[in-house]
Amino acid sequence: MRRVRFVALGDSLTEGVGDPVGSGRGSGVGAGGRWRGWAALLAAGLAEEPVEFTNLAVSGAQTSDVAARQLPAGLALRPDVVSVVVGVNDTLRGTFDVREVAARLDTVYSAFTGQGALLLTACLPDPGTMLGLPGVLARPLARRQRAVNAVVHALSERYGAVHLHACEGDWVTDRAMWSADRLHPGEGGHRQLALRFHALLAERGAATGPAPSSDHGSPAPTGPASLWWLATAGTGWVARRCVDLLPQLLTLAADELRHRARGTSTRLDLRASAAVGAALAALSATERPEAA
Repeated sequence: MRRVRFVALGDSLTEGVGDPVGSGRGSGVGAGGRWRGWAALLAAGLAEEPVEFTNLAVSGAQTSDVAARQLPAGLALRPDVVSVVVGVNDTLRGTFDVREVAARLDTVYSAFTGQGALLLTACLPDPGTMLGLPGVLARPLARRQRAVNAVVHALSERYGAVHLHACEGDWVTDRAMWSADRLHPGEGGHRQLALRFHALLAERGAATGPAPSSDHGSPAPTGPASLWWLATAGTGWVARRCVDLLPQLLTLAADELRHRARGTSTRLDLRASAAVGAALAALSATERPEAA
């Protein structure tokens, strides 16, 4: 029998950013031997024999990148198991549209389950909270991430996915689980994601290999380490996104302040919920092949 094929799609989270390993060490190490990540850790426990693992995730990827570039490459590999964890970068763009995000995810999920692959998905914490942004800036981003998570929840149920609810819980506030940038898990966080996915798969009888170890030697990042990241790599990261996001985020923040002053903040939540409902209704009106 051929080996189990596992293909991972997504952005920097799945690429393994935050979980550095030495060059050539371990399966699924990222470009230049820099990253490993939860997907590579999970791959080792999917079966007792070695698993054919391919990581197509790319840092900075949005749902449009996954649908346009990673999807065709992934389908060509005909995976038995495929993970699609993406969407945070969409929320950090001025072009964010939950209806488009939903349509792209529906296309990707449908294509893989139509081939018979077991789909893995996850909902994630919002970046504003993780970065510690002021509430007036964090709340609009949180609302966007909740919208993406709601879409992922609904579509995961539609396609029978193994869904990991990772948007809240102790791991989100445990600094030992996160890298210095506060956006990506550290080694401990990546191991937690791998362990939780493995447990869900084992319940379905879809993971027969050993569970990933939770042991890691990476200490929790210190305050100075986080400041150093912000002053070096973080400055460039923020600048690249502010060119696109900041003008719109300031407009959203002003809208947030106006509604708070009037006591009508719930209208913003209702508006976001209505947008999610419309996005999912639009998909329901479109015929899709049944998931295998």
